[in-house]
Amino acid sequence: MLAGNRVIKSITALLKRYYNITSASRHQSTENDVWQQEITERKKLVILGTGWAGYSVLKDVNKHIYDVIVVSPRNHFLFTPLLCSTTVGTLEFRSIIEPVRSMYFRHARDFHMSSAVKVDDIRKVLTCKSEVTPDHIYDIPYDKLVIAVGALSNTFGIPGVKNHAFFLKELADARRIRDRIISNFERATQPGSSVDEQRRLLHIVIVGGGPTGVEFGAELYDFLREDVSRLYQDLQGMVKVTLVEANKILGSFDKSLREYAEKKIRKRKEFELLQAAVAEVTENSVKLKDGRVIPCGLVVWSTGLFPRSFTKQSQFPKDEYGHILTNEKLQVKGVPEDTIFAIGDCADIETLPLPATAQVAERQGRWLANYLNGDEDKVFQFTSMGMLAYVGGYTALSDLQPQALKMKGFHSWIVWRSAYLTRLGNWKLRLQVPIDWMKTFLFGRDTSRF
Repeated sequence: MLAGNRVIKSITALLKRYYNITSASRHQSTENDVWQQEITERKKLVILGTGWAGYSVLKDVNKHIYDVIVVSPRNHFLFTPLLCSTTVGTLEFRSIIEPVRSMYFRHARDFHMSSAVKVDDIRKVLTCKSEVTPDHIYDIPYDKLVIAVGALSNTFGIPGVKNHAFFLKELADARRIRDRIISNFERATQPGSSVDEQRRLLHIVIVGGGPTGVEFGAELYDFLREDVSRLYQDLQGMVKVTLVEANKILGSFDKSLREYAEKKIRKRKEFELLQAAVAEVTENSVKLKDGRVIPCGLVVWSTGLFPRSFTKQSQFPKDEYGHILTNEKLQVKGVPEDTIFAIGDCADIETLPLPATAQVAERQGRWLANYLNGDEDKVFQFTSMGMLAYVGGYTALSDLQPQALKMKGFHSWIVWRSAYLTRLGNWKLRLQVPIDWMKTFLFGRDTSRF
């Protein structure tokens, strides 16, 4: 009898165990079915570019709704307002970039270090060219496409600019400028270098009086005053910086602030402001349209924007400047609704032209992410928060909106630094940048050439 009871209990236990296993298996199968359904229901969102516009979409878009793929020739986001500071060593290069892969893609293959070649809006296919294997061309299908490829510096077709001038839009540009500055100072100290050659090597010409040109000049002024005077004492009197602008410097700023900056620059004995137009750039000089020739060792070109080849070759409607035209929901004109969007410097709203600034691009990216998430149903609207510019010597300009607050001088410099410090992408950069500032203040700029 006892043996029979034991057998019955054993069989019962086995049945219960089997039932639990099969139930769990069914439950797991149901979960897998739900997960698989979620995967198949996610739409594929492809973002072109990792600048202010594209990166803002990437940060804020809901990745539970979309399978996000990013295509860009660079694998980092660059904090451009502080780019000028890296040209002379006030900040180090890695202190102002954020790796794109830190955004944690669903799959490693969801980031493509490639350039967009063309888009077929009928088949919904994007053709790309690899930056690491240039002969590799491939297609990526999409459900929604965000074009945020930015723009290039505008040479206006002036001879010699592409071959002999240095642009200042990417980190690689800043590295080349820094290398040329250090190399020219070292060449000027070499035996056998004539006085005329030394003066040419140490003459820097900045073409373009917008915020980038003025801020690069400001960083140069600090470098000359704080470091050249200490490291290259014999050469300090030979250094000269010429800022060439066809109109007025900082034309988008309030008149009083613009005049303050101009007065500051003119008071510096190493600096010269020229209101002139450039006719040609050669290896050793800049030729002006009035016939003057400026011998120099470095030309930095910062004079507006020009569309990239992808933008120029695209079939989408464009304005007279080559911007892709969109409606007020940032949807590209002439394509099926809610499939292709264009934001940032490569695009413009047909009924609401906006300046090509980081502030506009970042705001458009944030709005578009909310729209794609289903959290925004109103059209895009933009209200400027104002403009900031550093003019050197611990002084800056602040033209703040909508408060209509105008500031200049040291207090404005504190606002300038504080504003950009809080806008840095992550806490790592918010720690690195103040450390670089402190190192520069205490020990000077690093003039190593590598």
